[in-house]
Amino acid sequence: MSQTNLLLLCGGGGDEHAISLLSANFFETSLADIPEVNLLRVELDAQGRYRTADGKTCELTNRKQIRFEDETLAPWPVDYAIPCIHGYPGETGDIQSFFELINLPYFGCDSEASRNCFNKVTAKMWFSALGIPNTPYIFLNEFNDDAIARAAKALETWGSVFIKAASQGSSVGCYRVDSLDELEGSLKDAFSYSPYVVIEKTIKARELEVAAYELNGEIVATKPGEIICASNTFYTFDEKYAEDSQAETKVEAEISDELSQTIREYAIKVFKGMKLSHLSRIDFFLTEDNEILLNEINTFPGLTPISMFPKMLENHGDSFSDFLISNIKAQLAEQA
Repeated sequence: MSQTNLLLLCGGGGDEHAISLLSANFFETSLADIPEVNLLRVELDAQGRYRTADGKTCELTNRKQIRFEDETLAPWPVDYAIPCIHGYPGETGDIQSFFELINLPYFGCDSEASRNCFNKVTAKMWFSALGIPNTPYIFLNEFNDDAIARAAKALETWGSVFIKAASQGSSVGCYRVDSLDELEGSLKDAFSYSPYVVIEKTIKARELEVAAYELNGEIVATKPGEIICASNTFYTFDEKYAEDSQAETKVEAEISDELSQTIREYAIKVFKGMKLSHLSRIDFFLTEDNEILLNEINTFPGLTPISMFPKMLENHGDSFSDFLISNIKAQLAEQA
């Protein structure tokens, strides 16, 4: 690979802006010792403004250049981009659509795969179409009396439900409801985050995660890791990222080889079936009866010091830097 100008785009201005900055640190460290890469880190804020790490205001143009507000600075040509943005507008497919419009190669899933995975309604339809078991659910498209009645019926039937904003990540807009008194308020809050809401049956289960990624032309699915939350809680945004989180993580879950293999096969099946690219973290539930249920897919998983994806990849025996640069090289070779 000849010298490559690589744009590391981070932030995004959404609920996971700060987490995206932490993940960008991981990318910077991983690329620091690769002489072929000339990296420029740019942060995108909620107002759509771009700024370099040293505070220079700039923009990404349709000529695949970073153009600076200070016109005495020459435009910086971009060969490749890493959209290190969790949630909107990264995992929603918006920034990927722009890259595709200007023919800029980038790391991660394409715009369609990102959208399909980020929207919980669409994702669950895909899971079912691929024959992969997932949690029972209903979905709602408007906050009104009918929606409240349907939600109440689901609560009566299942005893406990999760109400989830359909287009949010990291448990944003996600509420566990165990009583009718909590129902209407939680539903209203969920609709404040998204025009569509999913109601899922609460599953008493272990939370397992698989790192699925492409390396040297092959799709790899690691042994499942496990998230262990405090009793009767779920993996909220704060539990994922707060320094005082009580959640415990295990890079390898203590389950049978047979269950592990089945989960890994499901992960590869959904990676291929939904046409994911480069990386994903695929989350499962394992019930007390050893029933495996696909929960969700993160198309750009976190890379913070406590994140599971890089730990599981390295536990599998792979180097994150090697994984990253091999995919970049392969993609640029295809563009040549």
